[in-house]
Amino acid sequence: MENSSSSIQALVSRIKERVTHLINGNNSNNYIGVQSFVSPSAYDTAWLAMVADPRQPGKPMFKACLDWVLDNQNPSGFWGETDREGFPTIDSLPATLACMIALKTWNLGHQHIQKGMAFISANAAIILKGYGNFPRWFSIIFPGMIELAKKAGMEVAFLHEIDQINDIFDERSKILQREQIIDKYEHPPLLSYLEALPSWYCSFDEESIISSLNADGPVFQSPSAAAHAFIATRHGRCLAYLQTVVQTCKSGAVPPMYPVDEDFIKICTVDQLQRLGLSGYFNEEIKQLLEQVYRNYKNQQPTKLNIVPANLFRDSLAFRLLRMQGYHVSPWRFCWFLSDGTALAHINNNLQKFSSVLYSIYRATDLMFQGEVELQDARLLSRKLLKEYLTLGSTDDDILMWPNLRNMIEYELDTPWMARMDHLDHRKWIEESKVSSLYLGKASFYRLSFLCSTDLMQLAEEHFQFLQSTYKRELEELTRWSKALGLIDMGFAREKTAYCYFASASSIPSSYNCDVRLIVAKSATLITVADDFFDMEGVLDELKYLTTAVQRWDGRGLIGHSKIIFNALDNFVRDIAMKYLAQQGSDITYNLQQLWYEAFDSWLKEATWSKTGHIPSMASYLEEGMISIAVHVLVLQAACFVEPSLPASELNSSKRAMITKYLMISARLLNDLQSYKKEERDGKKNSILLYLEENPDAKIEESIAYVESILDQTKKKLLEHALMDGLDGMSNACKQLHLSILKAFEMFFNSANHFDSSTAMLDAIKKAIYIPPEDRASKPLKPIA
Repeated sequence: MENSSSSIQALVSRIKERVTHLINGNNSNNYIGVQSFVSPSAYDTAWLAMVADPRQPGKPMFKACLDWVLDNQNPSGFWGETDREGFPTIDSLPATLACMIALKTWNLGHQHIQKGMAFISANAAIILKGYGNFPRWFSIIFPGMIELAKKAGMEVAFLHEIDQINDIFDERSKILQREQIIDKYEHPPLLSYLEALPSWYCSFDEESIISSLNADGPVFQSPSAAAHAFIATRHGRCLAYLQTVVQTCKSGAVPPMYPVDEDFIKICTVDQLQRLGLSGYFNEEIKQLLEQVYRNYKNQQPTKLNIVPANLFRDSLAFRLLRMQGYHVSPWRFCWFLSDGTALAHINNNLQKFSSVLYSIYRATDLMFQGEVELQDARLLSRKLLKEYLTLGSTDDDILMWPNLRNMIEYELDTPWMARMDHLDHRKWIEESKVSSLYLGKASFYRLSFLCSTDLMQLAEEHFQFLQSTYKRELEELTRWSKALGLIDMGFAREKTAYCYFASASSIPSSYNCDVRLIVAKSATLITVADDFFDMEGVLDELKYLTTAVQRWDGRGLIGHSKIIFNALDNFVRDIAMKYLAQQGSDITYNLQQLWYEAFDSWLKEATWSKTGHIPSMASYLEEGMISIAVHVLVLQAACFVEPSLPASELNSSKRAMITKYLMISARLLNDLQSYKKEERDGKKNSILLYLEENPDAKIEESIAYVESILDQTKKKLLEHALMDGLDGMSNACKQLHLSILKAFEMFFNSANHFDSSTAMLDAIKKAIYIPPEDRASKPLKPIA
């Protein structure tokens, strides 16, 4: 354990240093920190290597780029990205051609060229065979590089794939006929492919090239297009742009786009740290990064004049991260497309190109507050279109290529975020991130290399396994506690010790101390046993005696199961009160006793209704039901041990916060929706059945819809209170605990009553506590600088 902790701290220190460079990336002397998060583009580097020095035309202007090309040919003969097994991706074909052209330009690297030719001859058919429909960018770039290679005197032999090559050239013709030179729905637009466009399509003279420049050089931040523009025009702004790129990327390798979108890198970094379960180590860094992103996010107006897919992907992800951090952000920053008929038509007609965008939009809508109709519309539409996308075959996404994108879309659609445990989400993302996604540049794939770095992935795995060892030890402690107090061997009660601990550990942030997890798990175990006793085992007189004993907090005279339950409860409350006294200096024994009495009194009232045949009104039932579910007992006790802790006064029912009330209502209705059939068989009533009592003409579907509507609105209110400041007096840590407990209830009662099943959660428990993440590692990438 000590060695593991030491290794984790060393990894955290190294990663903090990298992230600090990203935070300080706006400083001119440290811009390399931002740039180093992007993997290099062999294709763009090759184009800069082709540029001749105007003062010495026989020499390359950017020798470092040429040297990089010479030094970075894969042993197999190609340049470019690899897939998860280390095999070349489709971008290796145009990248290899571009690198060979660069070497041919300077009459260097003859062996490199021969190896590149041999690679293409031997592997082109295999690589091309994996694609039914070739990506748009490839259909533009690859023909252009074939033509340029022939112009440079290199005869590239395509012996077995001539039909596919012809198809690619035909597809290019269709693209050039179909698209405008600047098209906001294509990412990137044709203009950014300046160097690869055929002369017959449009011949750019010096004036037209200059007109495409902006303050940073060529539009769409393309180093390869800028290199071509400078070769054609020798324009000073192109030269200044290229010099800036090379000076920034001191290794000689350049990125596929420059300047890179700093906010995009920052939000992707935050997203990766959080989804890997590592945010607890980087709270301050995440806070600073999102502060920087928010400044830009609120100052920029949503625009439809830029590139639609990239903007929607970035802005929807930024919305999710900023809202989770408590920022006030408007959904219209990315939901504008809902009212744009042209955008909607384009998305509907190009689902494959927008799959990652729709995935990002759908995830953003998880954080929907009450009254946000635009988010509801965006959720319904993105869910519908993602389902349609899953029925399609090949993929041609305009933002990223990710072998497991389909898996993650299915994962998102299958179980809502609110019903998924964070700990298991982290495991899933660790496994998926080992197969790192490739973001589309212009002419190649690239990775945000930091997101799949060796250090980051090692930290994620070590942290997860460290938590597993911690959780295993705590579960063993909880089991011993439950057995010692006689709770496991009651005979009639559901034995849910493992379920209770799993829900606690997997939903509550790992940065919270073990007292929080164990108090929630112990409370849930006690509540389950006591609730079953009132529901199934105890006779009415016995239940009254037990409730009176809890009210007096005096167990003398109790026997049998009542005595075991009271003694366990007394032991538990004493333990909590002593811990709180030691930490906070005040005695909360009476507050805790009253909290538990409230639950017991509610259980007694419901048992009396059931055993006497009384049918309460819906209002009376909900008033008691939100107490009898007892979720307030476990969350408020545990909240006393977060930092900063819940004030003791807020344990009193008269001072109960709205977020606690929303949690109580939500938990009760979640339980009712999945247990009404069983309770009807047992002669009991819940909200579903009482609605039918009060509305005799209604059907069961109407009753379910009515309760689901109340639940939906209540959960949205709770989510807003959990994320936004100023709505409750609680600390963020206490509010986050409320959200975690709601997610645990959602998990147990999503689509079925998993809590009552003896087997439904066993696989999840194994993955959470016992089985390490699967190893599906891809090769780490070197950063540019």
